[in-house]
Amino acid sequence: MTQPTPKVAIVTGASRGIGAAVAERLAHDGFSTVVNYASNAAPAEALVRKIEAAGGHARAAQADVSDPAALRRLFDNAEAAFGGVDVLVNNAGIMKLATFADSDDALFDEQIAINLKGTFNGMREAARRLRDGGRIINFSTSIVGTRLETYGVYAATKAAVEVMTHILARVMRGRGLSVNAVAPGPGATELCLTGKSPELIGRLSKMAPMERLGTPEDIANVVSFLAGPAGGWINGQTLRANGGMV
Repeated sequence: MTQPTPKVAIVTGASRGIGAAVAERLAHDGFSTVVNYASNAAPAEALVRKIEAAGGHARAAQADVSDPAALRRLFDNAEAAFGGVDVLVNNAGIMKLATFADSDDALFDEQIAINLKGTFNGMREAARRLRDGGRIINFSTSIVGTRLETYGVYAATKAAVEVMTHILARVMRGRGLSVNAVAPGPGATELCLTGKSPELIGRLSKMAPMERLGTPEDIANVVSFLAGPAGGWINGQTLRANGGMV
């Protein structure tokens, strides 16, 4: 009996943190996984070796998501390696915090380029090239709901991602292709914890009724659900994976 061809997932920003957990989980779920990284190949290659040692299929691929040509090459790479693409997880992002008065042009431009344009670049390429029945899973943030004072630009990029998510879900009508977003709350990741005092981290961990920070694995479980057969009826939604914080 012929074995079914494994489905293929691209995970952007997958060399560490939530992205790495997502890539590892999707590989565990049976996806051939493209581990995207921006500049540092070593952790991405290490993750590929870990996935392969566990019996999965993966490859590392460099691409700056803010560059449309790089996104096209990323899809080319996946198609050449695995024959096509079924899932795109738009995880790549940066977070730079400041009040509006203290936000310089670089802080604004970099987050727009990566968080917003980078996600758009991925969505556009996926809309053109994902196989029917596929999944686009974007990343927002629960900060869109909490509206903390120094997160203005970051939260604005993610609010825009949510709107694009809902619109693209409608555009993909007739292809069996879902488009959703995941909005994590405070998490035990380098992106979230860098620059924060132990006292602030303690307060963040108590914001949710669950009284802990989220883990990369918590978020990877949500992505796994959306990417898998059980999540097929969820479409055009933002799932706030934050332990009940907001």
